[in-house]
Amino acid sequence: MDPVTSPDDAETPDLGSAVGVPEEPEAPPAELLTLRDGLPPVADTAPELAEACAALAAGTGPVAIDAERASGYRYSARAYLVQLRREGSGSFLVDPVAFDSLDPLQEALRGTEWILHAATQDLPCLREVGLRPDSLFDTELAGRLLGHPRVGLATLVETQLGKRLRKEHSAQDWSTRPLPEPWLEYAALDVEALVELREVMVAQLEEAGKTEWARQEFEALLDHEAPVRVDAWRRTSGMHKVRGRRGLAAVRALWTARDDIASSRDVTPGRIIPDSAIVAAAQAMPTERRALLSTPGFHGRGASRYSSRWVEALQEAAEMPEEDLPPRSPRSDGPPVPRAWAERDPVAAERLTLARAELAEVAEAHVVPTENLMTPDTVRRVLWEPPATRDPEALATEVDAALLRLGARPWQVEIVAPVLVRAILGAEAG
Repeated sequence: MDPVTSPDDAETPDLGSAVGVPEEPEAPPAELLTLRDGLPPVADTAPELAEACAALAAGTGPVAIDAERASGYRYSARAYLVQLRREGSGSFLVDPVAFDSLDPLQEALRGTEWILHAATQDLPCLREVGLRPDSLFDTELAGRLLGHPRVGLATLVETQLGKRLRKEHSAQDWSTRPLPEPWLEYAALDVEALVELREVMVAQLEEAGKTEWARQEFEALLDHEAPVRVDAWRRTSGMHKVRGRRGLAAVRALWTARDDIASSRDVTPGRIIPDSAIVAAAQAMPTERRALLSTPGFHGRGASRYSSRWVEALQEAAEMPEEDLPPRSPRSDGPPVPRAWAERDPVAAERLTLARAELAEVAEAHVVPTENLMTPDTVRRVLWEPPATRDPEALATEVDAALLRLGARPWQVEIVAPVLVRAILGAEAG
C-alpha cells in the first residue's frame, strides 16, 4: 500500500539531492526461491510410491509436508496432492487419489517430526488419506508465538530466509488431472524451504524463551479436530436481509437442499446456486417454479436444473408449524456476546473490561498476539461464570483448573490465570 502523503510532505524539497547527499539505493528484490533438485515426478503408481517411501525413510531430520486441496471447486476437503521433502532424500509429489491406501508412506514417516505451515488446515485432509504425524512443527504458529506481524508462508520465507516465493497458483482446482507442470512446481516449492525455515525459527524460539510454549502448542495440534459447525446455514452471506422466522426457515431449507446436492456431486455449494440466490428466494417466498425462476437475484448454474428441489424447500418452509421455525438468534452453550454483558451482569462486564485491558498489556510485553495468549472464548467463559470462592489462593487454583478444562495449555495458564483472578477480585472490590 502506498504511504499517505500530506500537502506539507508534497511541498518539501528533496534536501538530500539539494546538498549532494547520495540517495539510498532501493533494496534489490529478494531472490526467487527455486527447486534445488528440479521438479520431481508425481508418484501415482505402487512402484513409484514404494521408491519415494524408501528414499524418505533413508533421509535424516524432520520431514516438510504440505497438501493441496480443491477449495472453491469441490465439496470435500480431501487432499489432491501431497508434497514432501527431507534432507538426504529430496522432494516428492504423491497423488493420493491414485491409491486406495497411503499406509506405506505413513510407515516410512513413522517417528519423524513433520514440518507444516498452518497445520490446522492440512491435518484434516492428511488424516483423511491415512497420514498422521507423531510430532510436528508448525511454522505459522511459531511465527505467531514469536510475534511476527505477518505469518503467511511467502512472507516468512522472504523475511526470515531472504527468498521470494511465488504464490500465483494457490487457488487452482487441484482435482484437475493431469496437473499442469507450473502448478506442480508451485506445489513443490511450498516444501522447499520449510526445513530451513524451521531451523531459523527454532533458534528464535530458544532466544525468546518460548521453546516450551511451542512444544506445548505443537503437541496440542496432534489431537486437533476442526469444530463442528452448529447451524452452519446461518453463515449464509446476506442473510441479515431476510425478515421473520419463516424467512429464516426458507434460508435453512434452501441451504440444506443445496448442501445435499453439493455433497452428492462433490462440488462446492456456491457453484450450485450462490448465497445471494438463497436470500432472494427466501425474501420472495415463491412456491411454484415459474415464479421462482422469475425472482430477481435467483440465478446460478443450478437455479433451473434443480428448480423442483428449491420449490420443495420453499414449500416446506411455508407450511412449517410456528413452533418448528428457527429462532432469530442461534442457540449457544456459551456466555452472551460481550456487548450484552453490561445490561445482563454489570459486575461480569467489569471483570471482562479489567481482564481485557491487562491481557493486552501482557501480550504486548510477551510479544505475542492476545488471541494466542488465550482464546477470547475461553476468557469469556471463565469470567462470565467464575468460581464461587473469593479466597485468593483457592480462586487461583480453581481458575487454573477451569482454564485447563477448556483446553488452555500450561504455559498459557501460568501467564493468564493471575490476570483473570485479579479481574474477578477487582471487579467486586470496585
